[in-house]
Amino acid sequence: MRSDDVAIGVYNVSKMYKLYDNPKDRFKESLGLTRKKCYKEKYALNNVSFEVKKGETVGIIGTNGSGKSTILKIITGVLNQTDGEVDIRGRISALLELGAGFNMEYTGIENVYLNGSMIGYTKEEIDAKLEDILKFADIGDYVYQPVKTYSSGMFVRLAFAVAINIDPEILIVDEALSVGDVFFQAKCYHKFEEFKKLGKTILFVSHDLSSIAQYCDKVVLLNRGVKVDEGTPRDMINLYKKILVGQTPALPSELKDGDSDAATAPEQVQTEAGDNASWSSHFELNPDVNEYGNKKAEIVDFGILDENGMWSGNIEKGTNFTIKYKVHFNENVSDPILTYTIKDLKGNSITGSNTMYEKVNFGNVMAGEERTVAFTQLMNLQGGEYLLSISCTGYSGGDFVVYHRLYDVLNFTVVSDKNTVGYYDMFSKVTVS
Repeated sequence: MRSDDVAIGVYNVSKMYKLYDNPKDRFKESLGLTRKKCYKEKYALNNVSFEVKKGETVGIIGTNGSGKSTILKIITGVLNQTDGEVDIRGRISALLELGAGFNMEYTGIENVYLNGSMIGYTKEEIDAKLEDILKFADIGDYVYQPVKTYSSGMFVRLAFAVAINIDPEILIVDEALSVGDVFFQAKCYHKFEEFKKLGKTILFVSHDLSSIAQYCDKVVLLNRGVKVDEGTPRDMINLYKKILVGQTPALPSELKDGDSDAATAPEQVQTEAGDNASWSSHFELNPDVNEYGNKKAEIVDFGILDENGMWSGNIEKGTNFTIKYKVHFNENVSDPILTYTIKDLKGNSITGSNTMYEKVNFGNVMAGEERTVAFTQLMNLQGGEYLLSISCTGYSGGDFVVYHRLYDVLNFTVVSDKNTVGYYDMFSKVTVS
C-alpha cells in the first residue's frame, strides 16, 4: 500500500537503449528479417526506486552519465521507461535542459502561453500570472522578440520564470540554474525557500554540492545508472566524494544480464597512505594552467586531502583539510619557499600561506632530493567553487626567484549547508536574551 503523502514514486525503473554496430542491423530487426539479437543493451537506468514525499526537497547527485537527467525526463514524461513504474501525484512544472518546451521561432510572450497551456492552464489563468512571470524574468522588451535571438542567460531567465510562477505542486529542475548569473541564481534559490515554506515538492539535479547540502531534505545518489543509496545530504555527499576518486562502494546486485558497463569491481577502501596512483590523478586539472619558472626545482605531484585523509576536490566547511605537494630539486637550492594561494573564480586571491610565513626553514636542499609540504588548516570559506595555485620560490643573491609555479592548477568545491556574508564564515555563536 503506497502512502498518500508520496508526491513522486519511482519503482524499479529501468531505461535500456539498443546499441547497433551498424544501421543495417537496426533495419533488419525493424522488419523482422532476423531472429538474432543484433544489438548490445545499454542501461542508462537499472532498477532504480525511490520516493519523494509531499513538501520534500530532494536532490539527485552522481557523476556524468549516472542517469540523473534520464530519471527526470522519465518522471516528467519526456522519455518512457523500459521497465518499472512512475507514480506522480500533483501538477508538475519542469525546467530540464535549456530550450525544452520552447519554440525558437515564437516570441518570449508566445512561449509563456505555449508552456502554460502544455501544463494545463487556460489563457485566462496565464493572463493572471503574466505580470509576475515577466517581472521575475526581467529581460525587458526582449519578451517581444523571438527566443532564437536570446542569449543563454535570457533564455534561462524566461524558462525559469515560467516554471516557478505558474504555481506548480511539484517543481523539477535539471542543472538549468548554472547558466544564469549569480544574482539571478540567488533570486531562484530565494524562490526555492518560498516554495519549501509553502509545502511544495522540489526535485532537482545539481553538481553544486553546496546547494544540495543547503536546500535538500534528502539526496539520492546514482552511479552508472544504479541507485547507490539515499539519505541525508551530508552522508550522500561524503559517499559521492569517494566515488569521484574511484573509491566506489559495491553497487546493488540487481544488475541485468548484458549490461557490461554496469559491472563493478569489489568494494575498495583506499586511504591516502595506501593509494599508489599519482596524487593529481584524483582531480580534474586545469588544461590551461599558467605554468612557469626556471625549473631548478619542480613540483612533481600535488592534491588536496579531506578530513578523512582522502584525496578529494570537495571539502566540507568547518572541517580540516590539507594541501599537499611534492617538489623535486634539479639543482642545489638554498632556503626554498613553498606556497599556496586560493582564489575565487573571478581570479581574486582569497587566502594563502607559505613556509616563510609559517616559519618553516628548509635550509640547503641538494640536487636530486625531494621535499613534501603539507599545509593543514580549517576550512572556513563559504560554500562555492575555488581555484588552487601552488609554487616553489626563493631568493638567490638577494633577488626573488620563481623555480616553479602552477597558477590555478585545479578547482575544488567547498560544501556548506549554511553560508554567511562575504568570503569567510566567522562561525559566530549567537545568544539572545
